Amino acid sequence: MTKIPDLTLKDQQVLLAIVIQHPNAYGVSIRDEIKKRTERDESFGSIYAVLERLEDRGMIASREGEVTAARGGRKKQYYTITSRGQMALQASLRAVDAMRGGIEVKGALA
Repeated sequence: MTKIPDLTLKDQQVLLAIVIQHPNAYGVSIRDEIKKRTERDESFGSIYAVLERLEDRGMIASREGEVTAARGGRKKQYYTITSRGQMALQASLRAVDAMRGGIEVKGALA
């Protein structure tokens, strides 16, 4: 049995943004989705670093999109989650749910 890799919070957020935007998730739209839902303004560099790491680990796949004049003739890179990525994301979210089950956060401790 293959070990399911651990995910960071940022990994989870990027994977969830890819799932939400399927099949049109690309760097800028992923960053915008995370900002919209978390109100955190992540840098493009941090998003692309996560995308590269997730692709290297076989959790996402990329494909080249169309060339656009607005992008100076460059192609967009679109991302989709793989079955390995889906398994890792589901396991990671289950672990978070198990840890927070029955806990009521009442505020910070002094």
